[in-house]
Amino acid sequence: MLGFGIIIPHLAYYAEDIGASPTEIAVLMSIYAGMHLVFAPLWGRLSDKYGRKPAILLGLLGNAFSLVGFGLSTDYIWLVLTRSGAGIASAAVIPSVMAYVADVTTPEERGRGMGLMGAAMGLGFILGPALGGMFQGHDIPFFVAGGLSYLTFIFVLAILPESIKEETESEHEWVSPRELFRRSSIKSPLTPLFLLAFFSAFSFAGLELTFPLFVRDVWGYEQKELGLMFMVMGAIVVPLQGGLLGRLINMFGERKIIVTGILLNVIGMVLFVYAFSFLTLTIYLTITGIGYQLIRPTNTSWISKQTHIGQGTAIGIMDAFLSLGRVLGPILSGWLYGMVSDPTTGKDTFVKVLGGWLPGKYAYPYVILACILLIAACCLYLPLRRVEQKT
Repeated sequence: MLGFGIIIPHLAYYAEDIGASPTEIAVLMSIYAGMHLVFAPLWGRLSDKYGRKPAILLGLLGNAFSLVGFGLSTDYIWLVLTRSGAGIASAAVIPSVMAYVADVTTPEERGRGMGLMGAAMGLGFILGPALGGMFQGHDIPFFVAGGLSYLTFIFVLAILPESIKEETESEHEWVSPRELFRRSSIKSPLTPLFLLAFFSAFSFAGLELTFPLFVRDVWGYEQKELGLMFMVMGAIVVPLQGGLLGRLINMFGERKIIVTGILLNVIGMVLFVYAFSFLTLTIYLTITGIGYQLIRPTNTSWISKQTHIGQGTAIGIMDAFLSLGRVLGPILSGWLYGMVSDPTTGKDTFVKVLGGWLPGKYAYPYVILACILLIAACCLYLPLRRVEQKT
């Protein structure tokens, strides 16, 4: 995640330097998530059958090559191809790592374990943009991130033990792709949790895509300021996940923590409309980040307690729903942002549709994303209560 964070301040600008439009940048982000959508359930199931360590190793090595390839790209097609490769590779890592945590924790420890993992991922995600902001060239961060992925590959190969014991490797039967689809459909008792993963990722991914453009177009901030904002957010989010989240889950239950996270996420995105300084931007980003980072590890912990088809399989399916949100969220956000930032795309009409009562026109996409998340949360409220009652 440190490597992933390093490239965040540069990805949109690097693609823009090559000639990509905001919509093409959105497509680039969505393709990465699209590979997660397709491959995460398969990788998760393979890790159930053959072990977590092989899946993690293959993912890290593939990610290293893809990142270096991205940094060497000179046209948009190569950006698409290498970003697709990174998506396929990283789809092997995240579900396997989360399943690893589920393997080595009891149900009572699961929330704390997922919180610690979320904190570790969050720390890398936050320090990454701060470090990435120090690089002047937009291509160098991709070589650095690729090197970090390769070093992590060596680390895992040398010292990480396998979490699946030999006698439990065949505990769950092999699940075909068709069966995976059926078990992640509306018939699954975990569907409300999968949908929650989708809508939370949908809104936050839409924010991630356009936020670098938003702070540049309105305030003239670029990678250094962006990295500092993420670093401040991480200084608050990481201790919360690592030190408090597990206790909060045991005290209040997963559903209440998730509802709180959704409300914070919605409030933070709406407040971007009223931002007027670097400080307010950082505060609102932090509120949004706290909300999202409460939702994801809590939801993962909840799914791991409920599944009967293998930790890797269930978490892989969840990651597929997350990825679908990361496919569609940036596409909508990029299109909406293009409408408010480009006078040739009907900006005036778009503003009139919204009523013209908001002062920060460039933040209109975040209001729409927040509304979508809030409506989805209201629809999922009763299904989530039913899942809680079965726990």
